[in-house]
Amino acid sequence: MITSTMQDDVPLTINAITRHTAAVHGEVELAAFDGEQVRRTPYAVVLDRALRLAGALRAAGVADGDRVGTFMWNTPAHLEAYFGVPNSGAVLHTINLRLFPEQIAGIIDHAADRVLLVDASMWDIVAPILGQRSSLRLVVVDGELDLTAAAGAVDGIPVVGYAEFLASGSPWTGEVADERAPAAMCYTSGTTGDPKGVVYSHRSVYLHAMANLTAAGFGIGDHDRLLQVVPMFHANGWGFPYAAWLGGAGLILPGRFLHPDALAPLIAKERPTVSGGVPTVWRGVFDYAREHGHDLTSLRVISCAGSAVPESLLRDYVGLGIQMYQAWGMTETSPLAAIARPPALDRGRDEWYWRTRTGRPVPGVEVRTVAEDGTVLPADGDSVGELQVRGPWVTASYHGGVGAEKFDDGWLRTGDMGTVDPAGAMKITDRLKDLIKSGGEWISSTEIEHVLTSHPAVADVAVIGIPDPRWEERPLAVVAIRPGVEVTDEQLRDHVRGSLAKWQAPEHWVRVDVVPKTGVGKIDKQRLRAAYNAGELVPHTLA
Repeated sequence: MITSTMQDDVPLTINAITRHTAAVHGEVELAAFDGEQVRRTPYAVVLDRALRLAGALRAAGVADGDRVGTFMWNTPAHLEAYFGVPNSGAVLHTINLRLFPEQIAGIIDHAADRVLLVDASMWDIVAPILGQRSSLRLVVVDGELDLTAAAGAVDGIPVVGYAEFLASGSPWTGEVADERAPAAMCYTSGTTGDPKGVVYSHRSVYLHAMANLTAAGFGIGDHDRLLQVVPMFHANGWGFPYAAWLGGAGLILPGRFLHPDALAPLIAKERPTVSGGVPTVWRGVFDYAREHGHDLTSLRVISCAGSAVPESLLRDYVGLGIQMYQAWGMTETSPLAAIARPPALDRGRDEWYWRTRTGRPVPGVEVRTVAEDGTVLPADGDSVGELQVRGPWVTASYHGGVGAEKFDDGWLRTGDMGTVDPAGAMKITDRLKDLIKSGGEWISSTEIEHVLTSHPAVADVAVIGIPDPRWEERPLAVVAIRPGVEVTDEQLRDHVRGSLAKWQAPEHWVRVDVVPKTGVGKIDKQRLRAAYNAGELVPHTLA
């Protein structure tokens, strides 16, 4: 019998990432934008502060496995928490700033956060719910705030300033020995019920970061500067902070200034090469930059995800020489799982076939489609079923054991319906819950949305099913029109009919100023359905 001679027991941990950063990339700079100026700090200094945070947490009684919540923007303090909290052996719990207060309270309780790090700009939002959180023992505030008044507002829970707290600790030198120990956790956005917790291991974070560094990922390395547009409170910031530190890429943090009028000039000035974000952000950045003359072409690649990326948006960026790729993943997949990059072999397809797929799995992730009866379907590009995924950075359960029905024999059920072609390219046709059953036939709301977003008058659109006495359900199109543009519902319907069957085109239409989004930038169809049921959305129905 032969055995491996490798050092297989060397753990893949966030400690290992920070050791590598200290040894190789200490002079690489963090650039942090505060709304007025950019402050630059070498990674070596950021790392020292992160380890002081780790030491302060341990001195405050935080033990291995304790949860430390963050309620923060894309700031240096949040980056320090990304590394300091897991390095201490505790679990980083990033909290979505855009959830409702009741949801925030619920996930703090469910996670049993012991310490909460809060951005001072968000204090008035989070303070009213903190006093009733039985697990909390300490609140640390980054930024200017009257701490005495703050402590009085949270029923006696100690409230300290971040700088003071950092000064209370010596740099932590401990190591996490078990790579399977919990490192971080995020909760899903709650669009399909109550938010559910996903707990990432040190090993999964390390491997996910490596996936981002590979050529099959985004090829992030020390030649890059990464603009962290993705909120760091959402799905580990898509893993970009860990990837940047492991690969030696510079980081640019825009703080809370995530609107196009801040991002476009910041890109032109700081010249990042890599970024990511949801389509609505990048649509706004492109339009603002074009109108005001800001140069975006330092960017070599943009990961665009969170919702289906309109082909028109992809073509706009590719036309600038920027490789914008549709990527796909979930909180449950850390989140990178697939990228819609054209392969070297075209297999008889043009590049836009590949760019408009949902994506091909990155190495380490497997995808399959499964029929309603549990049959695994062939990867023929035609057979539609529920997409399921597995891999070393895909969750196998939810925190607390909830949602067991989302898992199938070691595979995560995504809730997305779609196909997989012979080259492994996924194409999501709809969310399982968003398919519209009309006259015994299924209509894809996503497909209608794709067609409508290709119309030059349409700024944004969402399609939901509404009850129909004859057909069971029919599609309702909720449309936001670009400013200064005129178009009739009949013209939009005819545009849909130009690409889809006549019976698939909506006859029910509602105009809105803004299509509602969730806290992570996805179309909030749950809110739209509730608004329709409450009589707040009154359709115009075409003959």
